[in-house]
Amino acid sequence: MSTLVFLHAHPDDESSQTSGAMARAAAEGHRVVVVFATNGEHGEVPDDLADAETLVDRRRAEAMRSAQVLGTARVAWLGYSDSGMTGWEQNSLAGNLHLADLDEAGGRLAAILDEEDADVLVTYDWHGGYGHPDHVKAHHVGHRGAELAARRPRVLESTMNRDRMRAFHEAALAAGQESDLDPDRPMDDGNPFGSPEAEIHWEVDVCGYLDRKRAAMQAHSSQVTDIGMFMAMPRPIFDIAFGTEWYIEPGRPEGIEAGWPFA
Repeated sequence: MSTLVFLHAHPDDESSQTSGAMARAAAEGHRVVVVFATNGEHGEVPDDLADAETLVDRRRAEAMRSAQVLGTARVAWLGYSDSGMTGWEQNSLAGNLHLADLDEAGGRLAAILDEEDADVLVTYDWHGGYGHPDHVKAHHVGHRGAELAARRPRVLESTMNRDRMRAFHEAALAAGQESDLDPDRPMDDGNPFGSPEAEIHWEVDVCGYLDRKRAAMQAHSSQVTDIGMFMAMPRPIFDIAFGTEWYIEPGRPEGIEAGWPFA
């Protein structure tokens, strides 16, 4: 069995992006570790925080609940603060991930990879899927951490299939339905969403783990806008949107394969 480490920018990112693979890997006996680069300080603040409770307290607790749902063996933190979206004043605050020294951040990750003797590391594509500064930095931190690890793990990059999303978007419009899923519109960094299918190597079916994926999302209930939108999807639409996860494997020959890259 293998040890798989999933690096995410903020608590709740794992639930929407890689939780299907995480749940399947754990169910099949692999050791699954999730590493959060930041505490998610600039997410949504819920109305029901207790007097002494901070948003970081809540989001860390939610991350633990998500881990329990998915069978994750360890939750680790790199200890950086949330950088906010592109152009926010938080981009320039000391201690955030966006400004972190790459070797330092990569070293923090490498220490975890070494502790776990990781076989596989999952990070993000080159622009973090939609250009959030922390997602972009997590891509670089992931690759640097793998380089610095005593035993370099195999690296995969979580992404979204822009061509499939475009097809769903166009089909919805043709059927007279509203759709906010246009992947070609500029995202946080001005680039379109995800990656073209020609750049993707792995199509991973996680349909058998969608109940756990939904439960992992619901664990992050403080993030009302995103989680509420996902939970409001009719179940057939949710299953189509989240039943497949997409991964790039740098260095692998071109061509997409439907399969399980975590064996």
